[in-house]
Amino acid sequence: MNDTAPQRTAYTVVGSGAIGGTLAFALARAGHPVTVVDTDQEHVDAIRAHGLVLARGDERTGVPVTAATPDTFDGPLERVLLAVKAQATRSAVEWIAPRLGPGGHVVSVQNGFNEDLIAEYVGADRTVAAFVNIFADVVEPCVIQDGGAGALVIGEPKGAPVSERVRSLVADLQSWGPARASDNVEGYLWAKAGFGAMLAATALADAPMADLIDRHRPAMAGLAAEIFAVADQRGITLQAFDAFDPAPFRQDADATARDAAFDRLTAWLRTQSKDRSGIWRDLAVRHRPVEVTTHYADVIAYADRLGLPAILLRTVMDGLRELEGAPRLMSEERLAVLDRLAGQPAAEDPATLVQRWLADHREDLVADLAAYTAQGSASDDLDALDACLAWLRTWLDRRLGTPESEEVLPRADAGDILVRRYPAHDATTPDGRPVMLLGHYDTVWPTGTLDTWPFRRDGDTISGPGVFDMKAGLVQAVWALRALDALGLPRPAVTLVLNGDEETGSLASKDAVVEAGRDCRLAMVFEGAADGAVKTARKGVGLFTLTVTGIEAHAGLDPTAGASAIDELAHQMGRLTELRDLAAGTSLNVGVIEGGTRSNVTAGRAAAHLDVRAATTSEQQRITEGLAALRPLDPRTRLEVTGDWNRPVFERTEVVAELADLAKACARRLGEDLAEAAVGGASDGNFLAAAGVPVLDGIGAVGQGAHARSESTSVSSMVTRSALTATVLTTLAGN
Repeated sequence: MNDTAPQRTAYTVVGSGAIGGTLAFALARAGHPVTVVDTDQEHVDAIRAHGLVLARGDERTGVPVTAATPDTFDGPLERVLLAVKAQATRSAVEWIAPRLGPGGHVVSVQNGFNEDLIAEYVGADRTVAAFVNIFADVVEPCVIQDGGAGALVIGEPKGAPVSERVRSLVADLQSWGPARASDNVEGYLWAKAGFGAMLAATALADAPMADLIDRHRPAMAGLAAEIFAVADQRGITLQAFDAFDPAPFRQDADATARDAAFDRLTAWLRTQSKDRSGIWRDLAVRHRPVEVTTHYADVIAYADRLGLPAILLRTVMDGLRELEGAPRLMSEERLAVLDRLAGQPAAEDPATLVQRWLADHREDLVADLAAYTAQGSASDDLDALDACLAWLRTWLDRRLGTPESEEVLPRADAGDILVRRYPAHDATTPDGRPVMLLGHYDTVWPTGTLDTWPFRRDGDTISGPGVFDMKAGLVQAVWALRALDALGLPRPAVTLVLNGDEETGSLASKDAVVEAGRDCRLAMVFEGAADGAVKTARKGVGLFTLTVTGIEAHAGLDPTAGASAIDELAHQMGRLTELRDLAAGTSLNVGVIEGGTRSNVTAGRAAAHLDVRAATTSEQQRITEGLAALRPLDPRTRLEVTGDWNRPVFERTEVVAELADLAKACARRLGEDLAEAAVGGASDGNFLAAAGVPVLDGIGAVGQGAHARSESTSVSSMVTRSALTATVLTTLAGN
């Protein structure tokens, strides 16, 4: 007897969360062979044990599926439903591409705009577009909570005609619900972007989605209008879905029609069993990063290129980033702020204004850096330091005007310290404490270096002694203040501090720097960046000398009469290396060893010079105690440890992390991604951090070659970094 039952298509679902799990369940229940691939080992183990389970109310139904993690999956891929979070798309398709068979294809059943990225790896001909509006959540390993029916639309990318493979997919996925084919999936995706922005905004507070959308209609309408303005400029025909019609949410839509659309939308949302978004769940329950900040980056980038405002959308995304790891900060006041923003006339982002203004003045920045670099300022040349500081005071007067107050703190054996205070302008923040802008004007370059290596500009590249460490940083800081003043933008009170002995350890200035910073809410240190990253942690630095005293004797005539300091020091080397703990961030380098007088004399003295770097104060204490505990192996020798910690540890505190997030948000407004780094080198920021002053270090020049003849920065980075400083300052003026 022949089996006439139709053969079901096999599917591999990569990512078995809310969307992937829901579709995998529906396909498996309809008889399709389904394999789910997920990186969550606990989820995979539960699926293997109990099947994939769909929960509706108190009822749970399970279906058997094959489950694997990426590293245990064995076999080629043919028909793939890709359902990972947007930020995981690249890593997922990197895994899929080498396994995808010649006739295979990948369907992007995801939120956001991911088709182009998928096509980069598997080809446009093997990429299928999809729009998904599924209300579901993973509530425990292997269990998907069904939140009600939504929309599912599948089509070829870029508006190509509906193909046979699309029709086949739709037929199979109707086992889930009302799946349909379309040649305008992009229109659905952009419409969903407007609706999804509303849902994303509701995650800023802890309340049902429908209630928040209803109570904050100005913010929600403004968000959708920003996104639909971009879609219109791109020639997208928006498509209605479920209870959401994009037309009434355009900027010029009729207010009565918009209110009616809100009524329909919120009434529909209240029928859904899921009353909070998956974004809210990621923040409040799973405590993990949200995906919307990834896929709305595309929308913001389009808006920037088209010259369209995206202030509300940026504010929502920045708010969600702030809530990652801190859901306790959810507040409906955040939505009230959006309402107020939506009620204001459209205005350019201050970040855009300062960036444009500074770009117009880029040659002025270069000219100032050239003039400043021409001032020799070797740390050991007091006359040169005096002349450089005098030049700086005149230049600062010319660029920023007369300060509110000025102190020049004289130092006998080092460069003098300049402390200038400038008042706030139009600041609305309740925190009236100043922001410190900290730099040093001394360099490692000996007097006379300029004779053979003057300031040079070659296109975008600038080189010269001290341009990276750290003369460009000060020029950037000053022009940031100048930009804010020229544009009439608010800024906080500023304390500008410049010292002249940083390169030699700040021994004569560290106390004055700390004293000037005690009343500051933040210290921005204009040292060079770490490959563009700001520095939010630095190791403490210790400079020690271990000296061994032995007994001299004739090494040939009486070899047992002496006690060799060199032999003893060699024994101590093993003990010193035992103090290292690279896993804890502690390094100990014996950089120089010296000892003895002649080869035929038993050494009476030997010394080792140590450089120690520690990432925590507890490690500093351990090293201090370890050095103090050294004892001679040969009792006839004597050990002495001299030296001390030159810099305390600068640790990344919660406040520093929050300020770094603020700087990153400001950088995104400028179209830049700002990273942060922990580094082994130290700066004056270490002193301030140890005194309890929050520090953002490495906010200065972007370049390379500190202390080397390759020292350089760039014209473009000076503009960008100065704009970043200005944006941080004007943002702080309102917070």
